Parts: sequence; structure tokens; C-alpha cells
Amino acid sequence: MPTKTTEASSNAVELFLKIGLDEKVAHNTVANNKVTSNLLAVIHEAGVTDGCDRTTGNLLYTVATKFPANALEHRPRLAEYVVSSKIKTPAQLEAAFSFFANVGPEKFNLSDFEKACGVGIEVSNEEIERTVDEVFEELKATILEQRYKTNVGDLFRRIRERQPWADPKIVKQMVDAKLRELLGERTAADDEKPVKKKKEKPAKVEEKAVAAVPAQASEEELNPFSIFPSPEENLKVHTEIFFSDRPVLRACNTREVLAKHLKVTGGKVLTRFPPEPNGYLHIGHAKAMFVDFGLAKDTGGHCYLRYDDTNPEAEKKEYIDHIEEIVRWMGWEPFKITYTSDYFQDLYELAVELIRRGHAYVDHQTPDEIKEYREKRMNSPWRDRPIEESLKLFEEMRRGMVEEGTATLRMKQDMQSDNGNMYDLIAYRIKFTSHPKAGDKWCVYPSYDFAHCTVDSLENVTHSLCTLEFETRRASYYWLLHALGLYMPYVWEYSRLNVTNTVMSKRKLNCLVTEKYVDGWDDPRLMTLAGLRRRGVSPTAINAFVRGIGITRSDSSLIRLDRLEYHIREELNKTAARTMVVLYPLKVVITNLEAGKLADLDAKKWPDAQTDDTSALYKVPFSNVVYIERSDFRMKDSKDYYGLAPGKSVLLRCTDVILGEDNETIVEVHAEYDPEKKMKPKGVLHWVAEPSPGVDPLKVEVRLFDRLFLSENPAELDNWLDFSLSA
Repeated sequence: MPTKTTEASSNAVELFLKIGLDEKVAHNTVANNKVTSNLLAVIHEAGVTDGCDRTTGNLLYTVATKFPANALEHRPRLAEYVVSSKIKTPAQLEAAFSFFANVGPEKFNLSDFEKACGVGIEVSNEEIERTVDEVFEELKATILEQRYKTNVGDLFRRIRERQPWADPKIVKQMVDAKLRELLGERTAADDEKPVKKKKEKPAKVEEKAVAAVPAQASEEELNPFSIFPSPEENLKVHTEIFFSDRPVLRACNTREVLAKHLKVTGGKVLTRFPPEPNGYLHIGHAKAMFVDFGLAKDTGGHCYLRYDDTNPEAEKKEYIDHIEEIVRWMGWEPFKITYTSDYFQDLYELAVELIRRGHAYVDHQTPDEIKEYREKRMNSPWRDRPIEESLKLFEEMRRGMVEEGTATLRMKQDMQSDNGNMYDLIAYRIKFTSHPKAGDKWCVYPSYDFAHCTVDSLENVTHSLCTLEFETRRASYYWLLHALGLYMPYVWEYSRLNVTNTVMSKRKLNCLVTEKYVDGWDDPRLMTLAGLRRRGVSPTAINAFVRGIGITRSDSSLIRLDRLEYHIREELNKTAARTMVVLYPLKVVITNLEAGKLADLDAKKWPDAQTDDTSALYKVPFSNVVYIERSDFRMKDSKDYYGLAPGKSVLLRCTDVILGEDNETIVEVHAEYDPEKKMKPKGVLHWVAEPSPGVDPLKVEVRLFDRLFLSENPAELDNWLDFSLSA
């Protein structure tokens, strides 16, 4: 079996470094045979084997990874345009991909191509500024109302529509400058969270498991989770599964198959959490864990942690180790840890049996041909090839005698479905890639559609719970188990968890990590579980958030990030002892307090702490010199400002301001306090007292994290990296 040599990998890494890739990206790239092959070809097509600048190299990397497969004859031309800087931005590159994907070799026109990609178009700063002014003028009323809470991503989108070839960095600089010009500096009110009319409380969630239902049951009755059951309703678990000879869109097992299954399970609920080890788990997986492990736990059953490791090109030992660690950190204990690769021999034998039964055939169509035939509702030319011929070819595929990409095993599915992509799905494909667990033993690997349902059956899973995008696969799931005469689990789909201001796609997350937009998979700005953990979020807060949003089949909206932050605050208010910190200090002298006199005041460790509980209090030094945040003082007051200003009271009344030599910089503020508290303050400030003489102030390192994306739904933007990332 052909494999990459160490020397070849080393040479590839050296070449990738020459074109400006980071060392980590270069090493990650050579771990993927397909990307390595494509990138090496693009480098030679571009004629940059001696190296190039980093910007050009990154664009060539994008060409290698995203160029449409049906237009490869045009790739050298695009590489030439990149090297000559005729195409020099991601927006131009995306336009080129779109152009080539929709034009054949005989229809190619150079003038049309250059026009579509903005070749030779230089957008001046004056043109960008004029467009920015136009957009701001159109939205002026909204911007003035929303101030710095304005959706900047929407501004960028409008500008991009009018000036698609403008430099994104210059656009961002001008938008930021225009906001400051129109709104002035940010105020404390700009940074306040929206006031909620009613404090949100997590909805109580109870789970009800249903392993099987009568044939006439509605889709709502199929829902195994009751979010708001009546108070008197008891949790009831049906572990018996109805037997039937009905059509196979729902579980229908014969008495014999059902008896064999129940003998193994003893009537217990068995679920599985089946992540693919091709990246780190994110908050969406927290919901899947809650559903899979939670149902098993609440019903006295068990949940497998099963690695869906059928794609060796994308999977790594790093991801496998991370998943097991993070599952346990989230508070879940797997019944068993299994791998789809544990069943490769069983799956291969089932595939052979499927061929023998006349339900599978070896096919030689290319992916593009398969797509075309599906769209036209046409059978593959090899669909009716003799069973013995398919058996022989499949054995040759297993032995490495058939070239990668020239043959697949497809299921002969007689399904009349509106979804043409679900017709005659691929069961096995050839990949001459070493597997992280199975090594080089196999060069044919089962697809998700073949392996998922069969391993569910082999492991006697009672409830196969998936997110709604897998609903279209339910027919195929039951078709295959029925064709092989295997036990059928109960299948139910629920809505996936989508959160604002982030991306959940592993492909996009991998892009952010490998392209160094973030500091690894555990960057605290990411919604990966490792990132949330590094940020200080606890697993109990995450699980409370998931329980609070509930489990439904409604997949129509995003969940605001505020809801997660609510649950985080609720927990920290009970577990994290408070202290006062000033990040940008401004000295305040309280003139009607005796200088040098220190007092110790009691402060609560937690907001809800009782003042008579001494263990819940800590001492805070107080003197006539304190430090407040610079943002809590301004020279001119306004109605929407709650900080300190000349003549204004916030338990302190400003009496004087000391300016620096430039007559602008505020060096010191003098104020008086009201010992009898006669004044009603408009706001309250936090502060840190001057330390005792000879004592240095305590210094800490503080890391402030904002939302990574300005757009609430960056995944829907074509230019999600150009305009969505916050500074």
C-alpha cells in the first residue's frame, strides 16, 4: 500500500514554509494527503518553488483547498493571476472560484473572467470613504439610536455590496473612524448590557423516553422528551419495542430479532454519543451529550462514547484524546468507549452480504457524474452489474488492487425520495491513508451512511438520537438495517444548538485555528468546550444553559449568547469570591476625609451573601485616596451617563479636577463624600483604595475577551472572515 515517506513529508514542509505558511500549518497540511497533493501541484503551477511572500502563499493555499473540482483545467491560470498580484484579495479569489465553477473550458472568456474577479480595479480611499459616508447617511437615525450597539457587520455588508473590491482593512478603519466621529467616545452606557424586563430563569426540563410507538403515532408523539409535562405525570420508560412487518421508516423488528436484542440489553435504555474525531468539541456537542448521556442516566440505562472514525484523512489522536477528556469534564461517564473502526471487519462482511443479497454494486462513476445522474433521476451504468462481478471487484478494492477514486461500493436503494442525494448512497470508498487506530490494515473505509446505523445495531443501541439535519437519512438508516435483517433502534431527531456571534462548523473552526485567527482550539473567544473551560466557564453552567433552552424539534432560530452568559453569571454569583479591580486607574482624593487614615470595610464575597455571615464577607481597605476607572469620570455630564462628573454626585461629589501640563490629561480628581447620605446618587462606582504607606498595590493580570464575531450569524455570510471578525 502506498504511503508517504518521512523524506517526502520533510520536503513538502520545507516547500510550504517557503511560501509563507506557519510551521504548525505546514505540518498539519502534510498530515492530509489530499491537501498536500493539491498544494504541491498549485505551487508548481504557480512557479513559486523558490518561495513567495506570505500573502501570496496564503492565497495559493486557499486555491489548493477550495478550488472547484470540476474546473481543475483552469487552476494554473488562477495561480498565475495570484502570483502576478492581479488577484490579491480573498474576495477576488472567491469570485474566481464561483466563475470557474460555472464555466466550461469551451466557454471560457478572459475578459469575462477579469471583469467577474475585479482584476485591475483599484478602489481609492476616496471612493471607500464616499461609500462609507453614503451608508452612514442612510442609516444615521438607526446608528444614533443604537450607538455602539449598532450591527457593524451589517454596515460592512452594505459597503461590500457597493464596493466588492475595496480593501477590507481600510473599510474597517474608516467605519471605526466614522462611528467615533458621529457618536463620540464610548460611554459607560454603551458598554451596558440590555436591561431585561424580567430576569430569565432556566426552564425545568424533564425527559420521557419512548423506545417504540404504535404505527398510527403522530410525529409529536414520537418525541421522546416532554419539556413541560403535567405535574402528576410520572416518568415512564418503555423498553419493549413493538414488532411489526410495516414499511421501514420507523423501527419494526421481528419477534426473533427483538428477543435477541432484549436478551443482551435486559430491557435497559442504551444510547450513544458518536463524535467524529476531526476537531475539538464545541457547545453544540454539549447539547448532544446532554441528550445522549442524560437520557441514559435518567432512565437507569447506559451511554456509549463511540468515535465515528471512518475518515482517516481528517482524524487525529489529539482529537481522540481531547474528546474523552472533555466528555468526562462535562460530567458524563461513558458506559464503554468504542470506535467504529473496532467493527471494520464486521462492517466489511456486512457489505459483502449486502452485495450477495443484490442490494449493493461496485460503481465507477466520478462524484460529478453521480451528482448529474441523481439530478436527472438516472441509474448508474453499473447498477445492474452481476453480483459475482461486484463481489470480485470489492475484494480487489479491499486488497488495494484498485486505484483510489476509480471505484466505490454503492447501496442499491429502491427509495422514491424527493431528496435525490439520498439515492444509491455510497457504502465504501478507497483511501490509501493510514488510520489513526487501525493503521494500514484497511484501504477501503465505510461511509457514515453505511457504518452509523449498522454499528448502532451491533451495539444494541435502543435510542439513536441525532440532530435534525440527519432526518433525511432516516429512510436510508432503516432501509439498510432491513436489507441486512438487523435489529432496528428507535430513531428521533431534535434541533441542533445554534448560538449567535460564533461559528459551529468544524470546517470553519479548523480554518480559524490553522490560519491563526485564534490561539488554538482552546482560544477563550471560541465556543469550543475547551475554549469555554480556558475562559473559566464551568461544565455545570453549560449544562444548565442546555437544560434551560430545552429539547425540541424547532430549528428556526439562533440562541442568543446572552442566555449562556446568564447561566455563567448565575453560577459565578454563588461560587466565585468577588474582589475589586481597577484596570485604568484615575486618582480620586476625598478632601473631607482625614489623610492617611485607613479603615477596613466589609464587602460581600458573593452578591447574595448574608451580611450576618462573617465567612461570606471580606475586608476592604478604605482611605481618603482611592482609584476609580477612567471611564467612570468625564468633564461633561449627560442624561445617559452614570459616572462621576464636575458637580455630580455618585456617593461622592466632584469638587475639583487637576489637569496635566498639556491642560487636557486628567491627573487627579478631588471630591467630597456625604457621611449622612442626604444626596440621592445617580450611579455607584467601584474603587480600589490607596495601599498603606510602604505597601505596594497588588497587581494582577487581567484578560478581557469580547465576542469573536461582530455578526450575530457569521456562518451565513460568504465573506465571514473578511468582515465578521471583531478586532
